[in-house]
This record gives sequence, C-alpha cells and structure tokens, in this order.
Amino acid sequence: MNLLGAILWKDLVTEWRQRDRVVAMAVFALLVVVVLYMAAPPGMGTEARQHVPGLLWVAFTFASILGLNRAFALELENDALAALAMASADRGFIFLGKAIASFLLLGLVQAFTSLAFGMAYGIDFWPVLGPFALVCGLGAFGLSAVGTLFSAMAVRTTYREVMLPLLMLPLMIPVLLGAVRATEGLLADGTLPWPPVQLLLVTDAVFGIIAYLGFEAVLDE
Repeated sequence: MNLLGAILWKDLVTEWRQRDRVVAMAVFALLVVVVLYMAAPPGMGTEARQHVPGLLWVAFTFASILGLNRAFALELENDALAALAMASADRGFIFLGKAIASFLLLGLVQAFTSLAFGMAYGIDFWPVLGPFALVCGLGAFGLSAVGTLFSAMAVRTTYREVMLPLLMLPLMIPVLLGAVRATEGLLADGTLPWPPVQLLLVTDAVFGIIAYLGFEAVLDE
C-alpha cells in the first residue's frame, strides 16, 4: 500500500507542477467537440440527439488515449522503469497507483468535456448529474485499467503512440457499448437503465483483475 500511495502521489504532484497531460487531454477533447460540432451540428429532432452520447464518448476515449500514452513517459525518460521492476512490493500496486492517477485525471477531463459538449449541443446534464457521474466513473475505470496495462507494454516500443490505440481500442468495445447505452437512457428520459450498467460493472471487474495480475509480467518484459 505504501508503494501505491507513493506512485499515486508522485504522478499527481508531477501533473500538478507540469500540467502537461491534463492540459493536453482537455485541449484535445475540446478540439474533438469542435470538430464533431462542425461535422454533426445539433438538431432539434429526437433522432439527431440520439447521436450525442456516442459523440461524447468518442471525445472521452480519444482524450484518454492521449493521456495514457504519457502515463509511463516520465519513467522512460528518466530510465526509472528498471527501478519500478526491482520494487520489492507487489507490482500490482504500481499498476493501481498509475491507474488511479489516470482515472482521476480522466475524470477532470470528462467534467470539462461534458460542460463543453452541453454548451455546444444544448444539453443540461444537471438533472441527471449523479447517475451521469456514475456512468462516467465506470467508463473511466475501464479506460484507465486497460490503458495503463497497454501503456506499460507500448512505452518501450518504437511506435508507442500508434501501438496503444491499436491494442486498447478493440477491448474498449464493451465499455463503450455500456457507457453509450447508459448515457442514452439518461438523456432520453432521465432514468439509468440497469443492463448497460451491469455490462460496465462486469467489464470493469474483469479488466481490473486481468490488468492487476498481468502487470507484473508486463513490467518484467
């Protein structure tokens, strides 16, 4: 647990001082919102608004990939990956520290992106803020868990900026399906449907366990 706290504290303090990941993610998400607004301008019809949840989660996903690509960049630049590999504690705690830091940063970006999306498309998230935050949290957990594991795998490769989305996006399909369906229900009638939430819970549990157990092998490589 001490190792988890040290990794989490180091990542959050470093981000607070440099603000390179969260600012890059937020600016990128804002640009995605602008591009989507130009490509699919808001309409007054119900059919037009049905596409909004999918567009919103597209912005979340690509912003998370940008941030997760930098999750192990500092350790790579300072040749600290070897030191992490030699840690005497359970290396799963390294994964948890990194994943929680990415989860928190992604949560901030989700809040900013949702505000920008609401202003662009005329959507009021306030009446469903609690359930919507829950869906965002479950989606962010899945993105952070898988993204942290694959970021550790891709960071040593030559084309790590390309490898991470290639490895990550196919596994994100169930997370995105559950998140988009749940968001659709919230924006349609203000109710949170249980089946997509159940899908998110099961997927997050499976991804979290696999990533925690597999991180030691990834770090050894």
